[in-house]
Amino acid sequence: FSNQYTEEEARKLGVVGWVKNTSKGTVTGQVQGPEDKVNAMKSWLSKVGSPSSRIDRTSFSNEKEISKLDFSGFSTRY
Repeated sequence: FSNQYTEEEARKLGVVGWVKNTSKGTVTGQVQGPEDKVNAMKSWLSKVGSPSSRIDRTSFSNEKEISKLDFSGFSTRY
């Protein structure tokens, strides 16, 4: 999973947060922003992803409304 594409998509959509590849071959992360933009990012993560990725399934959890963003941009964590 190439996180560069994920970062680009997040910036294009205007969401903030982070993404990280796990040792199990999965991806974890956090996305914050207006609901419609977060939903657009979720759709991209579920259906498109980076060119070399294979998406078997996606799971989104711990969704909640927040009063302010915790992040100023979108980054890759290692």
